Amino acid sequence: MAAGLIAMDITFLLNGETVTLNGVAPTVTLLDWLRETRGLKGTKEGCNEGDCGACTVMVTDAQGVKALNACILLLPQLHGKALRTVEGIAGPDRAGHPVQEAMVAEHGSQCGFCTPGFVVSMAVAHLKGDRAHDDALAGNLCRCTGYAPIVRAAEAAAEAPVPNWMQETPPQVEPTDAVPETADALAEWYAANPEGVLVAGATDVGLWVTKQLRDIAPVAFLHRCRDLQQIDIAETEIRIGAGVTMDRVHALMQDEYPSYAEMIRRYGSAQVRAAATIGGNIANGSPIGDNPPALIALGAVLHLRKGDARRQIPLESFFLDYGKQDRQPGEFVEAVTLPRGAEALRCYKISKRFDQDISAVCGCFNVTVQDGTIRSARIAFGGMAGIPQRAHSVEEILEGRPWSEATLANARAALAEDFEPLSDMRASAEYRLEAARNLLTRYFHDISGTQVSVLGVSA
Repeated sequence: MAAGLIAMDITFLLNGETVTLNGVAPTVTLLDWLRETRGLKGTKEGCNEGDCGACTVMVTDAQGVKALNACILLLPQLHGKALRTVEGIAGPDRAGHPVQEAMVAEHGSQCGFCTPGFVVSMAVAHLKGDRAHDDALAGNLCRCTGYAPIVRAAEAAAEAPVPNWMQETPPQVEPTDAVPETADALAEWYAANPEGVLVAGATDVGLWVTKQLRDIAPVAFLHRCRDLQQIDIAETEIRIGAGVTMDRVHALMQDEYPSYAEMIRRYGSAQVRAAATIGGNIANGSPIGDNPPALIALGAVLHLRKGDARRQIPLESFFLDYGKQDRQPGEFVEAVTLPRGAEALRCYKISKRFDQDISAVCGCFNVTVQDGTIRSARIAFGGMAGIPQRAHSVEEILEGRPWSEATLANARAALAEDFEPLSDMRASAEYRLEAARNLLTRYFHDISGTQVSVLGVSA
């Protein structure tokens, strides 16, 4: 075991059987443990970064059942949960699951490397009654058969009854210091270990382990902090706990802010959305994280906690510079509050690949127009600077002026005063600036009632 790593004791269900492990290192991935220690070779290693879905497993916890990427799931994250691998999708008497039988009947497998991950993703969607097959399978990559026979298999199995072995209850487990049960316990642990790493979904930290081979100790795993997983909906605002996963945020926003919800659907697969948390996405501080521009455009408030002390700041104030946030040692993100009723909020994501790609530019717009005059404007971009950032000059140009193409032209020009974007592998500086200007134009036409989505526009 590498220096600095702290061994842990954990308990979980594996394909229906209770497993208790002692002395687990926090950097052991579920994928490696399944293949190298348990000999369960059905779970495959492809990208080892949560993109291809070959390692997909089924995990059940207090929030329900979900498909997750085993390659970036750290073994202690299984504490108190129920796990099924592809070997456990079939029944105890080797009876095939309906999705397995449909895959055979529809010729959904060729080389077979990706098939276990597809089967698990399909089985999870089948259990949940999820008929959005394209979305459920978007995190699984196939280079042989293509998706048509696999989707046909998912459709063919959709109405079959859920096998009784697929529904199970996670085990009761004893609390452990590195897996706090409450925000109070987390605050106490973090105050004593201010240099520690907090792991919620590990969709980012998992790559520190698999790609950078980093030692992340001391570490606390937050998946059992139930009070960080609450969503409180009031008449004028919504408070979202930092531990709320992005699949739950997506479901929440589908009615509240559909444009924001569609951006969430695009920026991560089902496996990633089921693991990643809104607090982790914010605390990460990435200049290309897609949540902050939307939340900044809404005027969201961030709730921070250190020990027993709490403070709240405008979310936009949290990001100070590239890699630097307004967060003290031992202080963590507890929740984010956003207002309701911003009907004009629109979020646009520009990326090379339409689904599940990092943004070159992400623009979010929240403009209030009354009687043809712009009363207020909040506009934020990701990918245009070292931090997610408001376009203050553009907002000043817009406020108090007519909602017109002439005003829009002046606002487009003002973007160069707000941003001097960089060039990298995703886009040049010139492209980013022009794309941001075009998003302003897109927003103008969107709010005016014109169809602007590439999924809706036809020749």
